Amino acid sequence: MIPLDRAVVARLESHGEKFEILVDPDLAVRYRQGDPIDIEEMVAALSVFENSSRGTRASDESLNKVFHTTDFPPIAERIIRKGEIHLTADQRRTLIADKKKQVITFISRNAINPQTGLPHPPQRIEMAMDEARVNIDLYKSLDELVKETMKALRPLLPIRFEEVRIAVKVPPDYASKSYGDIQAAGLIEKEEWQKDGSWICVVRIPAGIQGEFFDLINRVTKGQGEVRILNQVY
Repeated sequence: MIPLDRAVVARLESHGEKFEILVDPDLAVRYRQGDPIDIEEMVAALSVFENSSRGTRASDESLNKVFHTTDFPPIAERIIRKGEIHLTADQRRTLIADKKKQVITFISRNAINPQTGLPHPPQRIEMAMDEARVNIDLYKSLDELVKETMKALRPLLPIRFEEVRIAVKVPPDYASKSYGDIQAAGLIEKEEWQKDGSWICVVRIPAGIQGEFFDLINRVTKGQGEVRILNQVY
């Protein structure tokens, strides 16, 4: 559980009854967006209140009428998912800024300008989002927000999601050491170990991170790795 001084009220009104629980604002918002967070990790008390400021608990009768149970976890889950999380203005601004940054980062890493084959810089994406007046809804998932943002950006920017397939050859001295780093960077579609100990693979990555991927190969092979772009995947 969280300290009481970090908690805000999450409130649900239903069937003429009011129910409140005390939650961590950031964790509650993330939970509502779909992050797998344990209920007890985000609450300050395992209690459902009628009025949390007065410490008045909700009656078992009212809980059963609305939730058909008195168990805290399923009640808290419904309050967080369906109710209102009372955020301060500063908390809301911070959470929205963080979410906007996630959207910008995702798009800059996974989308390109099809006219140049290069990713748009994050600053350009942010400026276009501001011009398009993209609304960041705290309670929507990153996937939903990215789809909405891409739809808003297309009239302003040439942009689309794209992946590339890259063939990589790693010399014997670096093959086993670099395997984990390369595997973490993309999807390995094919791989083959050569008789001399070198490793050949085909990796699929977001088009927007080609530069990062090439830098990775240079770093883990001390500049001795070989890369070749095979084709683009739309």
